[in-house]
Amino acid sequence: MFLKPDYNLKSIYSINFEELTELGIKAVLFDLDSTLMASKSAQYSQEMIDWLKNVQKDFFVAVVSNNKNPDYIEKVKNISFFPMLFNAGKPRTNAVKQFLAEHNLNISECVLVGDRPLTDVLCGKNLGCKTILVDSITADTESKLVRCVRSLERVTIRR
Repeated sequence: MFLKPDYNLKSIYSINFEELTELGIKAVLFDLDSTLMASKSAQYSQEMIDWLKNVQKDFFVAVVSNNKNPDYIEKVKNISFFPMLFNAGKPRTNAVKQFLAEHNLNISECVLVGDRPLTDVLCGKNLGCKTILVDSITADTESKLVRCVRSLERVTIRR
C-alpha cells in the first residue's frame, strides 16, 4: 500500500497557509505528539504557541490525537487554547467525523497535519480531506531506533 500526502514537508513551520486558503481550507487539524510538541512532553515551545495563535487568526485549529492517557490528556488540555479530540483511533475516522460535526466543519474544508503516514495521512485520506505530512518536531534529537522506525514507515509514501 502506498500513500501520497497532498504535501510532504520537512517542518510544520513550512506550511503555506496562503495556498491552503486558496484551496478553500478553513480548518487545520493537527496531530499532537511529535507534530506540535515533543512526544509525551505535555509542553508547547513558546515558538509553537506563538505560531499556533497566528494560525488561529485565519483558521479553525484543533488537535486530533490517538493518545489515551488520562493524566497526560489533562495536562495538555490545561495548556491548550483550542478544541481537542483524544483517543481518536486514527486511521479510523468515526471519532474524527463526529468531532467535525460537533464543530460544524466540512471535511472538504479541512486539512489534517501529522508526522505519521500510517495514522495521520491515512486518516486524512480515509476522511477525504487534504493531508500534510511533516517530519517530527524533535527529529534532530530522536534516538536512532525511533528514526529507523520512522524511515521504515515512510516507505509507504509515494512521492
